[in-house]
Amino acid sequence: MQIELQRGAGRPVYLQIADQIGAAIEARRLAHGARLPAIRDLARRLQVHRDTVALAYEELAAAGRVESSVGRGTFVRAPGDPGPGGAPFEAAFSGLTESLLRFERARPRFGSADGAVPLHAIIPDPALYPVEGFRRALNRAFREHGADLLLYGDPQGHPRLREALASHLGGAGLEVGPGELLLCHGASQGISLALRLFAEPGDLIALEEPTYNNVLATVFGLGLRTAPVPMGEDGPDLAALERTLRRPEVKLLYTIPTFHNPMGLTTSLGHRRALLEVAARCGKPVVEDAYEMDLRFGERPVPPLAGLDASGLVVHLSSFSKSLFPGVRVGAIAARGRALDALLALKRATDHSDSMLLQAALARFLEEGHYERHLARLRRVLRSRCEALTGALEDALPEGARFTRPAGGYQVWVELPAGLDTSELLADAARAGVLFAPGSQFNHDGRPSCALRLSFAMADEAALRRGAQALARVVRERQRAAPAARIHI
Repeated sequence: MQIELQRGAGRPVYLQIADQIGAAIEARRLAHGARLPAIRDLARRLQVHRDTVALAYEELAAAGRVESSVGRGTFVRAPGDPGPGGAPFEAAFSGLTESLLRFERARPRFGSADGAVPLHAIIPDPALYPVEGFRRALNRAFREHGADLLLYGDPQGHPRLREALASHLGGAGLEVGPGELLLCHGASQGISLALRLFAEPGDLIALEEPTYNNVLATVFGLGLRTAPVPMGEDGPDLAALERTLRRPEVKLLYTIPTFHNPMGLTTSLGHRRALLEVAARCGKPVVEDAYEMDLRFGERPVPPLAGLDASGLVVHLSSFSKSLFPGVRVGAIAARGRALDALLALKRATDHSDSMLLQAALARFLEEGHYERHLARLRRVLRSRCEALTGALEDALPEGARFTRPAGGYQVWVELPAGLDTSELLADAARAGVLFAPGSQFNHDGRPSCALRLSFAMADEAALRRGAQALARVVRERQRAAPAARIHI
């Protein structure tokens, strides 16, 4: 049979492969029992990543058209054939779960690109973790409180950490009391709680396009729908935002105004005030995700939306996962009045409490000044890495490409010349020794994108330059290549 891949056709490449193999099976061009090519071989012949072919085979297996056997390969299954051992039990999953599974299967996979420069993930560099300082804080907290820290704790979070965090947020322009904070299991749980606070299955939420890909997973998992608002050079388009928020079925706005993920932008003070005015006119709450707010390169932060909000419109999310290390699993939600009461009720219904041991240690870490000293070092490193990456991109990328220059955080957004689908570049980039996050995964509908996100979290300056040069070579080669690939199997 023949497989023809249409670059930029609007349908993911793995689904194009699955569609065409499935059609061949239906037409009996692939006989029952026929062995499909090995994943590695087909990927090489199609010039795609191995994970792209693996996803196609998984899609075919989920549809009951093929079966795989470790050590033997993947074979076409006869109609009605239950496979070896009889028909296995197949549970009927909920529609929400099936939607989430489809979203997860469409995520790019990076595990087979060993040795490549990791510009795809926003995970803090373990070499920068303050391990010894945090270990000492943990030991001191355990000595002081003992077994009490191993019990269920206050669902609102450790009181001492809420006090320390309130003081820290005040220095960033958000005046909040310890009683107005709810600690949670990282910003991820905070997002879920905040969306559930205002929306229920079937409701629409406004969010920026592009946006944080994991919030899209949360949206699908909660049965919500998206109302995307296009991003401009200074944040979401305010006219489009007002049109969206005036729709009665839209229940809230989710926004990342500081070091936006994936774009790296930080909105101006004027834009923030105007956004709050739009939300107030439309009577819609705002969920502000400030997960990287501590990672500014300069000394003067722009006040968060919650710090400018006098009416209680904004629910503010913060986290230590990016500024300290992911394993601490501590985030915070700042809210007022009934919103805080409702969030606490949702938190109680979700889990009893988080780790009081880790929260007590983190409280000491903040109180004793270790966190601020760690941030000072981390900001210097990130500024240097960002300058190395953006400098290399400026030198290496072809004409027509452009990229953002963030004032903090971990990410740079690159827009390549029109006509290039960055999800189709990923396999070539991995072979060339660099990984990136394709722009399609930040679109609410997963449509193809000529953009990509690069992270300077995990790589040093030399590796960042090497990765940028490798990426530029791949882009230039793809510009010269034919728009389609065709083979026979």
